[in-house]
Amino acid sequence: MKIKIFSVGGTIDKVYFDSLSEYQVGLPTVREILDGLPIAFEYEIESLLRKDSLEMDTADRQRIREAVERETCRRILITHGTDTMVETGKVLSDIPGKCIVLTGAMEPAHFKSSDAVFNVGVAVGALASLPDGVYLAMNGRIFDPHRCRKNRERHLFEEV
Repeated sequence: MKIKIFSVGGTIDKVYFDSLSEYQVGLPTVREILDGLPIAFEYEIESLLRKDSLEMDTADRQRIREAVERETCRRILITHGTDTMVETGKVLSDIPGKCIVLTGAMEPAHFKSSDAVFNVGVAVGALASLPDGVYLAMNGRIFDPHRCRKNRERHLFEEV
């Protein structure tokens, strides 16, 4: 199995510099996550954006869509900020012939308490087993982007 990974930023890739929570979206942390695990699949990572998802706009989502459409690999993982992951999933939802899974983290991957490793693992499992379509992998579940939302108060995704 081969997976193409597109990194577009978000909390999963954030690096904090001081106690005032000044941060910058850094390099894709998914490489560090996967390099530290005994995995049985091939992958390639491409960094498309380094943005907080709240700063993403229509042009950014179109850039992601064009990259996914151009990609020859059928299984695609997108690491993305959680605040607008649903919107990006909807933009990608009519791309045929690919299994696309978006995931991210509520805390930066470099934090010990981060859910990043768990979410990436769930996303990879989804890519290995689900039919073509677009999905979100968060909180140990797989969601349809048209029927879920981020519940900011509970720090999790839920069906609507």
